[in-house]
Amino acid sequence: MRDEARLAQAEVTQKAKRLGVGAGLFGGAGLVAFFGLAVLIAAAVLALAEALPGWLAALIVAVVLFAVAGVLALIGKKDVDKGTPPVPTEAIASTKEDIATVKESARR
Repeated sequence: MRDEARLAQAEVTQKAKRLGVGAGLFGGAGLVAFFGLAVLIAAAVLALAEALPGWLAALIVAVVLFAVAGVLALIGKKDVDKGTPPVPTEAIASTKEDIATVKESARR
C-alpha cells in the first residue's frame, strides 16, 4: 500500500513539473506573440508613413488601435454583466420550485 502511495506521489510530482514547464512555455509564447504584434503595428505605421507624414501615420494607427480596444472592452463588459453575480440563479430557482412541490406533496 505504501509503495503504491509513493508511486502515486512520484507520478503526481512528475506531472506537476511538466505542467509547470508547459505553463511557462505558454507564457513565453504569449510574450513573443505580443512582441510580434507590436512589430506588425510598427510595420503598419511605417507602411502608412510612405504616403503620409510619420506622425500622422502613427496617429491614425493609434486611433484604430484605441477603437479596437474600445469595442473589445464593450464586448467584455457585456459578457461580465451577463456573468454576474456568479451564482447559479436558474438552478436556485429550480431547486426552490422542487422544494415547494415536495412540501406541497407532503401536506397531502
